[in-house]
Amino acid sequence: MNTLTKLIHDDMRPALGVTEPGAIAFAVASAKGYVKGDLRSIRLTLNSGMYKNAFTCGIPNSNEVGIAHAAALGYVAAVADKKLECLDGVKPIHNRQARKIVSEGRIQVTMGDVSSRIYIHAVVTTDEGDASVTIEDTHINITEIVQNGKVVLKAAKKKNNGKRAAADTPLIHRYSLRQLLNYVNRVPIDEITFIRHAYDLNLALFQEALQSSKATITDYLYSQNHRLVISADEQKTASLLCNGAIEARVLGLSKPAMSITGSGAHGIIATLPLYASCRVNGYGEEQLLRATALSYLVCMYIKEYSGKLSAFCGCAIAAGTGMACGLAYLKGGTHKTLTLIIQNMASSITGMICDGGNHGCVMKGIVAVDAAYQSVNLALCGIAIERQHGINGPSAEQTMRHIGLIASPGMVQTEGVIVDVMRQK
Repeated sequence: MNTLTKLIHDDMRPALGVTEPGAIAFAVASAKGYVKGDLRSIRLTLNSGMYKNAFTCGIPNSNEVGIAHAAALGYVAAVADKKLECLDGVKPIHNRQARKIVSEGRIQVTMGDVSSRIYIHAVVTTDEGDASVTIEDTHINITEIVQNGKVVLKAAKKKNNGKRAAADTPLIHRYSLRQLLNYVNRVPIDEITFIRHAYDLNLALFQEALQSSKATITDYLYSQNHRLVISADEQKTASLLCNGAIEARVLGLSKPAMSITGSGAHGIIATLPLYASCRVNGYGEEQLLRATALSYLVCMYIKEYSGKLSAFCGCAIAAGTGMACGLAYLKGGTHKTLTLIIQNMASSITGMICDGGNHGCVMKGIVAVDAAYQSVNLALCGIAIERQHGINGPSAEQTMRHIGLIASPGMVQTEGVIVDVMRQK
């Protein structure tokens, strides 16, 4: 398997609901597995991005929102072996049990560092002992487990003596945009057929929104598309499919998304507009799979600079830029076209804030689709914001680096302000 193929394959993960509540529930369920007895308390420490993204987020199979309920459901219902789909077995009785735990004040939540690095520390205490689980860097990467004061798992820390070695350069950054495009053009199609599964999941999630009375924005977009799922209007079809699936996800409807870079919304934005383009224009499955591979890789490239969780809406700019490159690929765009698209996207929605996983994500998705289509249409005509302006760089690679730096370290202070505003409500 090609190295880039493996990178995509390993990054794609089904995620039920917004990833952060799922990760919190997974952490609590994992800790529960190391302690017996009746619950006394659950204590959580989260980095700012994790805290913010789960703050008012819908939870699968529940009418509740937020961190405390995600943690309580992690204790009473989650199956740790299912990882980011650990809440798919939640039943009404579990919701009642979770509400009781929360109302009794057994959940304590603390925000730790303001950072884009994922961090969860969950401590479950019962009348017989306690256990803690620490997750870092990715949503299910357990780096430490402590049972009644005894360390039972401790991941090794990388040694770099304060210097970043060449071997520490993220894999995706060892490639140029031209090399990514060459890979997409040449990879044997059988090697990337696993990408189809993303469409199976994301389209099923969209159908959940279409059938739900809660999904009010989906219904509006559906009416704008002449109450057709696939109409002759490519952009309206793309917006409907993409943002319907995002709405289903943030409302906690009961189907998983296929995540990329640890985010279901990233995975949705990186894929469903491409599906719409193929359906409207009659492009074949091979074109769709190759375009999706490009979309994913560009998204990953930017996210490695910006960090997994930050004050910056990676759904719009990272996944949106990837999706725009995929759209251009379907329409015959060249390396030059992709470079112009990246310049246009960098000059438009870079800096859009992330204020958590919530209903507002749908509006950001709408903006991302609009910006992508405008960037693609301009680039296909040879039009772009020139390299000397704004944060654009002398190459596509440098521009993507600049986009990421705006998020981290650029918007670290913004992250703290966003959380402060959210807490005041």
